[in-house]
Formats: sequence, structure tokens, C-alpha cells
Amino acid sequence: MAITEIAEYAHLHDDDITAIADAFDEIRSDIEASLGARDRAYIKRAITFQRCLEIAGRLTILRSRSRTGWALGTATLVAAKCIENMELAHNIGHGQWDWMNDPEIHSNTWEWDMAGPSSQWRYSHNYRHHVFTNVIGVDDDLGYGVLRVSRDQEWKLDYLFAPLRAALLAVAFEWGIALHDLYAEQEHQQTEEGKAELKRAMLHKMARQVAKDYAFFPALSGRRWLRTFWANLIANMIRNAWAYIVIVCGHFADGAEKFTAQALENETKPEWYLRQLLGTANFNAGPVMAFMSGNLCYQIEHHLFPDLPSNRYPEIAVRVRAVLAEYDLPYTTGPLYRQFWHTVRTICKLSLPDRFLRATSDDAPETASELRFRAEKAHPRVFGPRASGAPRTGLSTATKELAAQRTWRRRALRRLAAARTAPAPAATAS
Repeated sequence: MAITEIAEYAHLHDDDITAIADAFDEIRSDIEASLGARDRAYIKRAITFQRCLEIAGRLTILRSRSRTGWALGTATLVAAKCIENMELAHNIGHGQWDWMNDPEIHSNTWEWDMAGPSSQWRYSHNYRHHVFTNVIGVDDDLGYGVLRVSRDQEWKLDYLFAPLRAALLAVAFEWGIALHDLYAEQEHQQTEEGKAELKRAMLHKMARQVAKDYAFFPALSGRRWLRTFWANLIANMIRNAWAYIVIVCGHFADGAEKFTAQALENETKPEWYLRQLLGTANFNAGPVMAFMSGNLCYQIEHHLFPDLPSNRYPEIAVRVRAVLAEYDLPYTTGPLYRQFWHTVRTICKLSLPDRFLRATSDDAPETASELRFRAEKAHPRVFGPRASGAPRTGLSTATKELAAQRTWRRRALRRLAAARTAPAPAATAS
């Protein structure tokens, strides 16, 4: 089962959760108070750089006659599209730069270079996903309706094709997200005309994207139109795959926990903070990869502060790490290749019926709950004030203790099995 009692799972007292929230509120206040010319210059430089990169890529594809020139132009276009999608459109769409009151760089006016309308994405992503992160049956982004990423999702026969679906979703991510966002927004429309209007808006945006990348720009190349067509198609597919990898690593990797709908009942802001901490994961990245990923290598920080400018996430991360260390909570991160391998393993493993799975539904890498600690009676949550000078012990310590108990048990069983199979000592002659 997914997590229902979040505080129990984290092994924290209610006062600790409140103190964590106060620390995060202080981080928010400090960052908001310091926003100014440096941040404004950053986003304007990023936009200018991205646009110059796209122009350079398209001109190189248009004018080059060699395969090397075509490959260089295509790679440049890939980089431009990744930056536009991740660092610009995604973050601008979150309202991270609305404080500037710039009509061009505003969440309500920026239209991204993707198949679906930005307005439909904002509802599905900013509200449904960020408010209800990783809540089974509420967060529509949890598996996108086609992938099984938690054992709480009832197995169906068509999940056998989940690995193939994941591969197809990666290369066609913009089209899958467009349909996903449409269905999410249609759910709260009261009239059929309202639903039809949303569909028309999506089809109009799709037609515009197809015309731009697969008709207009290839036409500019004249007889070499096919080279430009393939360059645009490949650039879009790689951009889609990169966006898919970044997003799934932040939500489906081991340590990004899932929650039941009951966890939302009477949820307070401090509890919401805690759920965001437990439900997301980072990956290690240098400055270039961070920029190319829209700074979503800091997925934990992004979910805590989705509307704070992305260029501030590195400094926010330092303070978040310090808070988690103080309260003995894990800061889930790792190399990108390992985080992505976790998601691939989860999707492939959960494509099978539960009877083929070894770990229990409460203690698997991709699905854990507070019951994993109850079953083992490991590190029970202690209520009441902590003794003066006593160290805090939270989820990190509890997880280590549980692993140590199981290691000891496995070794004991191996020793017992070896003793049973050892040959009896030979009898000595009298």
C-alpha cells in the first residue's frame, strides 16, 4: 500500500513537522525579498541565448551541404528546444517570473513550443500534479494513465505492454502530454460545448506545430526540404525523450514515495510540505545539465517552491539539505543514470501481475508505506517531547535500522541452513 500516515512514515513528531514548515517559509520569504535585477537579467539572457541558438541551428541546417554540418545544426536545434521547453516554458508557466510584470515573460501569455496549449498544461500540471503530488487516483501524472508505477494501481492485462508504452511515450512525449492535459481539463468542464472548445484549441495548436516544423521550415530549404524535415523531427523526438527522462526521474525513482487519497484528509500546509519532500527525487547535475533540465534536477526544491525562479534552486537546495539533515530525513538524489534505471526497472517489474513480484506491497523500492515499520516493529514513532540533548531520529535512521535488522536475519538464516546441511562428525572407534 502507499503511504497514508505520512507523519508516522517520516518518524516525526507533529511539532517537528511544524518546525520544518517554518524553516521552509523562512526560505521562501528570504528568496522573495531578494528577487531583483540579477534574476531579471538571468531570464532575459536565457531567452536571448535560446533564441540565438535556435536561429543558429536552423541556419546551419539550411545552409550546410555536408552531413557533419547537418548533424551540428540538428544538435544545436535539439539544445535550443530543450532549453525552451525546460528552463523557459516550464518555469515561466509556473509563474516563476510573474513578479516582473513583464507581459512577454508571464505565465498567462507565454506559449511553448509543444503540441498542447500552455493553458491546458497549466491546469493539469500546476494544479492537479503539484497540489496532489503522487497521490494515487488524484495526481493524473502518476503513470499518465498508461504506466503502472505503484502496486496500489490495480494490475490490468494491458500493463503487459507498459515497457513499450513508456518507450513510445518518451519519443512522442509532447503529443502524449497534450492529450493527457486535454482529458484532465475536460473532466471539470460542465458542458459538452466547453469540452469541444478545449479540443478545438488543442487541435489548433497541434496543427500550428506541425505546419511550423514539418512544412514551413522544410519549405525554406527548397529542394533539400527533406533534410530539414528530418532535422526537425529528430530534434523534437530527442527533446521529448529528454523531457520524459527528467520528469520520470523526479517522480518514479526509488525514494519518490506514493500516497493514498486518505493522506489528503485535513492536510495542513506543514503536512503538504512533508508530502512534497517524500514524493519527489533529485538527480546530480552540473551547471550545464541543470540549465538543460530547467533546473529540475532540483525536483525536491521545485515541488516545495514551484513559483520561485529556477536560477535560485541551487542556493535553496543548500538550505533544504540542512533542514532535512537536522530532522533526519533523506534527501533523495543520485546520478541521472541510476535514477532513470530505477524508473525503467519499476515500469518493467510492475507490468507483471503481483504474484510474480517478490517484495511485499508495503516494502518495495517503488511502493512503501508506514506498515513496513509496523510489521518489523522497527524504530517505532515516539510521541511526546524529546529528552534534552538527545539526537533526533527520523526516517533516515529508521530505514537504516530496518535494513540492519533484515541483514542480521538473513545471515542468521544462512547460518542455520548451513548447520542443518553440514555432515555429521564421524564416530570414533572404541
